[in-house]
Amino acid sequence: MSIKAMIQDHPQVGADYNEQLGEAVKHAMYCAAICNSCADACSAEDMDTAACIRACSDCSDICTATYRVASRRTSGNVGIIESMLRTCIAACEACIEECKKHDNDHCRRCAKMCRECADDCLKALNGLSQAA
Repeated sequence: MSIKAMIQDHPQVGADYNEQLGEAVKHAMYCAAICNSCADACSAEDMDTAACIRACSDCSDICTATYRVASRRTSGNVGIIESMLRTCIAACEACIEECKKHDNDHCRRCAKMCRECADDCLKALNGLSQAA
């Protein structure tokens, strides 16, 4: 099952499907899960990872809220979606900066996923702005 196909099948979307927004929704879903897992992995590390746990947890929650809001297509609500995309980019950037401080595989993977999510959210944001 594809979230992008689900959005496209919405009665108020159809031919107006926004590929960039669909990709941002998909990556925000993945990023939420990866950040959540990274926060848990950080809690098992033998060093002080409190700031990383916080950044990952915040990013996971914001990515979750972003994909949930952006996947609702009834009545548009473009202004709120744009706001969520901006917030998601900021959370991903903060998580990247914190994860880059740690030399472990889970933080490298988390930073990479956050970069993909932030890039896709920016593309979606630019696409929404151009459509307006």
